[in-house]
Amino acid sequence: MGALVAEAVPAAEHDEVFGFMGQMDEFHPKEPHWYLPLIGVDVTKQGRGFGGALLAHALERCDRDGLPAYLEATSARSKALYQRHGFQEVGVIQEGNSPELYPMLRPAR
Repeated sequence: MGALVAEAVPAAEHDEVFGFMGQMDEFHPKEPHWYLPLIGVDVTKQGRGFGGALLAHALERCDRDGLPAYLEATSARSKALYQRHGFQEVGVIQEGNSPELYPMLRPAR
């Protein structure tokens, strides 16, 4: 993937992009886990419980398998949702001018 990113991203931004990706790798758990890369709800539908319902559905599978769940929150609002479902922030990912990303882990239940 590094070669693809190197070709797709302007050379002047390589350090920032690869630094960001490196930080993501540092926080990503090495032990078996469920990775929840994307949980999203259209902005016009937010605040109605859809995100929580989607997350609860995924976490049922994690619990059934006895595995922790890992994700990255992209905003304070999503971070609060994940915290209500038992996730704990394990750090902050930020490189150069990138927005902050919050790696979060929920232990197996």
